[in-house]
Amino acid sequence: MKNYISRNAQNEEVLERISRMRYFDDELMTVAFEDFIEGAELVIHTILNKNSLKVISVKTQMQVVSFTNRSIRLDILATDENNKLYDIEIQRSDAGASEKRSRYHSSAIDLKYLEKGSDFNELPETYVIFITENDVLGHNKPIYFIERTIIGLDTLFGDEEHIIYVNGAYEDDTTELGKLIHDFLCENPDDMKFKVLADRARYCKESEEGVRKVSRIVEEYGEELKKAKTIEIARNMLKRGKNTVAEIAEDTGLTIEEVNSLKGTFTA
Repeated sequence: MKNYISRNAQNEEVLERISRMRYFDDELMTVAFEDFIEGAELVIHTILNKNSLKVISVKTQMQVVSFTNRSIRLDILATDENNKLYDIEIQRSDAGASEKRSRYHSSAIDLKYLEKGSDFNELPETYVIFITENDVLGHNKPIYFIERTIIGLDTLFGDEEHIIYVNGAYEDDTTELGKLIHDFLCENPDDMKFKVLADRARYCKESEEGVRKVSRIVEEYGEELKKAKTIEIARNMLKRGKNTVAEIAEDTGLTIEEVNSLKGTFTA
């Protein structure tokens, strides 16, 4: 990899990490798919076998905020010309792709995109797509399509909510889906099957702009992880009840307001 950031031990580690990244890694995926319409179209066309579908916008790490329940951050959110929504989640961990998580993602998107006072029929058609590194559902299929059906009638319910799981452990390079999975698992762009994905990965790993963007995301994710660990420490201290809020704030570096906000997040 070419060197575009100053040489020191920490940056050497980041550069080496970037060289080993795959599309299954959040940092690479976040930079690569931002406004990457051609890439999003390739993924959706391959999974749904709908080559005429036109994507008009793609965003990564979109926050879906809930003021009363748990907020989530979508990996990739694409919109097509018919206003259908595609939430593409890239998951290395089985725990991050549970059946109820896909249900929550679908519900959260509905809440975000139905304006107050609107008719329920205005809800957009949605696809929640989990591309998982392992066979989360465990039936050794390359892809799983989940739809609500009317039991006893073998008929679709017709709510236009679709959930799809793509099994990243399924190896078959003779199919378009198999080639897509292969490319998501590749570290080296030169080994990828789809030129559009190879070129984008090469941009992220070898161009000055791409390397800087991925490096910045690596740093941001590191800070988020550090903050999450700090919050967990503070939460455990609150559970034990041996320290005051002021003492916990001083020991963890959190503000008193942040510590107080954690009090209602667990059952004593």
